[in-house]
Amino acid sequence: MTVDLDTLASELAAGEAQPVATEPVTLVIFGGAGDLAHRKLLPALYNLHVDGLLPPRMAVVGVGRKDIGDDQYREFARDGIQRFSRRSLDEERWDSFASSLFFVNSAIDQPGVFASLGSRLDIIEHERGLAGNRIYYLAVPPALFVPTVQQLSHARFVAPADARPFSRLIVEKPVGRDLASARAISDAIAAVFDEHQIYRIDHYLGKETVQNILVLRFGNSFFEPLFNKKYIDHVQITVAEQEGIGTRAGYYEQSGALRDMIQNHMLQLLALVAMEPPRSLDADVVRDEKLEVIQSLRPLEGEAVDMATVRAQYAAGFDLGAPVPGYKDEPGVSRSSRTETFVAMQVFIDNWRWAGVPFFLRTGKRLPKRASEISIHLKEVPPILFNRDPHRRLDPNVLTIRIQPDEGFALGISSKVPGPRVRIYPVNMDFRYGSTFGGSSPEAYERLLLDVMAGDATLFMRRDSVEGSWHWITPILDRWAEQTTDPLPTYGAGDWGPPEADRLMESAGRSWRQL
Repeated sequence: MTVDLDTLASELAAGEAQPVATEPVTLVIFGGAGDLAHRKLLPALYNLHVDGLLPPRMAVVGVGRKDIGDDQYREFARDGIQRFSRRSLDEERWDSFASSLFFVNSAIDQPGVFASLGSRLDIIEHERGLAGNRIYYLAVPPALFVPTVQQLSHARFVAPADARPFSRLIVEKPVGRDLASARAISDAIAAVFDEHQIYRIDHYLGKETVQNILVLRFGNSFFEPLFNKKYIDHVQITVAEQEGIGTRAGYYEQSGALRDMIQNHMLQLLALVAMEPPRSLDADVVRDEKLEVIQSLRPLEGEAVDMATVRAQYAAGFDLGAPVPGYKDEPGVSRSSRTETFVAMQVFIDNWRWAGVPFFLRTGKRLPKRASEISIHLKEVPPILFNRDPHRRLDPNVLTIRIQPDEGFALGISSKVPGPRVRIYPVNMDFRYGSTFGGSSPEAYERLLLDVMAGDATLFMRRDSVEGSWHWITPILDRWAEQTTDPLPTYGAGDWGPPEADRLMESAGRSWRQL
């Protein structure tokens, strides 16, 4: 069944509509001429403009080292929209959007340069009738987070907490490389911005299917009673990337899959699946429940790390039939690198709801396909009635939440095949966003940027959650840092990881779900 979108729009208007930013605002993007702005931020802002969700008066000011003017920046934005937007560019709407785009050439890490930036912002805000509300987006390398925030403070660009006009800060991941560095960055930012002014962005939390996890669990009476150790055998969370590191060797050599994916994206997905029902949808209430999950993770330290984790690097192989190099042969990667491009692990949540239920996390680059999904595996039917034949066991029920690319969810059930004999066959009850609601789903950055403008922090990470994740991850990093002699396992590009990952599952009596 396809939903009538006009009917849906009227229903949303009568109920709880999506957040709409109404206060005039200036969005200042540090790194505004970089790859993130080109591929994600500017296309997202354009789509919000087309949907009529941006404030009626707004300015987007890119800041960076490139010596370009406003017109060149608008061409840069136009190119990004034409190449990466989920919808094609409409000339009339582009003209009205382009008039809000500006660029200021400024070296962020040099003292005193924000004076000229401040003068330009004052002129833009005066000409466009803006009230001085500002959102500062740190789309810059992590090493520039603290210098940029300190420059904002020295230039007196930051309004006090709860003041009008407001000041807000968006911070891209990664926040730190371990617990100590994360705390140092947070301390420096906290010296300038109050916690409720800070929006730590994890684009996975803006994806439609991720937002739908709470609705799936707490908006359907038959699902929530199943999410506990009585009915769930285990949970698998997979984030697979088909591409290699590309031109990001400088970043990835300092990061690796554990920091890049597990510490933020995947622990946040785990928290959404495992959290207790929040008493309300208030941002801090939801984030409190997610924090409880992070803090309940069973620690992995010392030899326990060796038993519960697998790390590996991709070797040479094939991508869509074309040969591709191994990780150590990528430009910018050291031949002696021990940076992991694949991680698999078994973790436990030590609380009353989930005690004893294993959660398996798996992520890697150069895997056979790009796919992210959560699969909740229910316990087997008892070996009686239709499941009594040991040679023809029924498949356990599996609830699959597909995050990308084919957004939706499916429930696998057993059904009788039509006919006089009793034959059982597994079938899928399948929901797909595209076929049900039509069109393309909004990109994650569209929702997240809109939420910052509306002042809704629900989908953003709080400091205690970031540091809680690092507190759990850091002992794993420490253990791996001690192991400098044994070679890392490898897997061919285009494979689903090394054999050690399969053995990890086999030792627990399970197997990885085929995506």
